[in-house]
Amino acid sequence: MFDSNIKIYLASKSPRRRKLLKTIGLDFTSFAVNLNEEILDGEHPIKTVKRLSLHKLEMAKNKIKSGVIITADTIVVLNKEIIGKPKDEIDAFNILKKLSGNTHTVYTGFAIENLNTKKRIVDYEKTKVTFRKLNDDEILEYIKSGSPMDKAGAYGIQDDFGALFVSKINGCYYNVVGLPLQKLFINLKKII
Repeated sequence: MFDSNIKIYLASKSPRRRKLLKTIGLDFTSFAVNLNEEILDGEHPIKTVKRLSLHKLEMAKNKIKSGVIITADTIVVLNKEIIGKPKDEIDAFNILKKLSGNTHTVYTGFAIENLNTKKRIVDYEKTKVTFRKLNDDEILEYIKSGSPMDKAGAYGIQDDFGALFVSKINGCYYNVVGLPLQKLFINLKKII
């Protein structure tokens, strides 16, 4: 599929992103970049996810000198409010209460750079997700599982229980998981 002589790196801590790339048979090495994922007041969500992805890419380039690097960042937006990962269990509860019975938008920005050719693509995907009305007990039960703590919007659509919150999705499912696979694949083909 891709030139096997070119090494591909995923600069992400996300086990979901690693799993998605394995799903499409991509041979890659992953490592984490530690970034304070700062949300800036008034910044448009598209600009936010692209900025954070690009910042991760620049940090990753300090570790890798050749090959292709992929980075990504996902946020949830409800009524123009950008929602990242919960700070603690109380924050997770409050986030899930806000999302309950409402439609939000999931944005994932990604950056890909071929360090050998200096080709770079920065892009994004957005998906609308509607939650059914949730009761406090099921929110607390989900939080107790620990699952919401490392996810934008405090839920995982791919989780056993988190999946039960979603009543409708409009757009790319994989984007909500953490990587818009089709768009990423098409852009990888342009770079490798």
